[in-house]
Amino acid sequence: MNNADLWRSPLDPERVMNTRVIRWQEDEQKQREEYLTVEEPFELRLDGRSLAVIMRTPGHDHELALGFLLSEGLISSQEDVLGVYDAYDAEDLPLPNIVEVRLRPELMEQIGAKAFSRQFAVSASCGLCGKDSIADVLCNTEPVTDRKLSIQASLLYTLPAHLRQAQAVFTHTGGLHAAGLFSLEGELLLLREDVGRHNAVDKLIGYGFLQNKLPYSQRILLVSGRTSFEIIAKAMRARIPCIAAISAPSSLAVELANQSGITLIGFLRDHTMNVYTHPERILF
Repeated sequence: MNNADLWRSPLDPERVMNTRVIRWQEDEQKQREEYLTVEEPFELRLDGRSLAVIMRTPGHDHELALGFLLSEGLISSQEDVLGVYDAYDAEDLPLPNIVEVRLRPELMEQIGAKAFSRQFAVSASCGLCGKDSIADVLCNTEPVTDRKLSIQASLLYTLPAHLRQAQAVFTHTGGLHAAGLFSLEGELLLLREDVGRHNAVDKLIGYGFLQNKLPYSQRILLVSGRTSFEIIAKAMRARIPCIAAISAPSSLAVELANQSGITLIGFLRDHTMNVYTHPERILF
């Protein structure tokens, strides 16, 4: 058996692959098939020029492109974007894993040299490449100032189960992060899965941009893993006032959430949670 054999899964050919493994249990072994999450490079082009290469799980690529641009501060409104397209070569054949975004010419003139000099290369574990300080983010994004919003603690305890039930690909592969957008009543409005937690959040934001549903000022973001600095920065762009995570936040995430006015919750599981910043929004 060649352990490197991979083939597209009929379960979800775009996002899932099959492979053969040797399964050991104690001193016994047997061969069986397992599911793997697809990870492929995705190229984002602005007006024909390559801006970023992102390692991601295929699917919702237009959302990822626009969410990434918004999160990076390169666009701020729908008027900035003239179109988003799947790329084609000179013979009018589709180029897989490449998306072209056309921006209004004046904006391209403003951001062109700066944006392309940053040479984005985003791995599945990387986020806001090129951002090296909280001050840099706060300089370009206003804090979330709505302190009147309130959320019941009992409602927050129900969110992880709703997210887990909706994770179709994770159920088979165990290899995806999830980001869920919830209403203040606890309804799961949107779910995205990806090998990169920041990609999943970008897809949620990109959906809001495409559907003209931003800002997410009355929404709760739940992520399935840890909360890092870039997740907070992206939530600021989308004006999300409350972020919860199944796992821990980083120190820089807590600092940025505190300064940006975002309520940050970690270790939300088994009817317990840690509220790190702006606890005034949580009602017990």
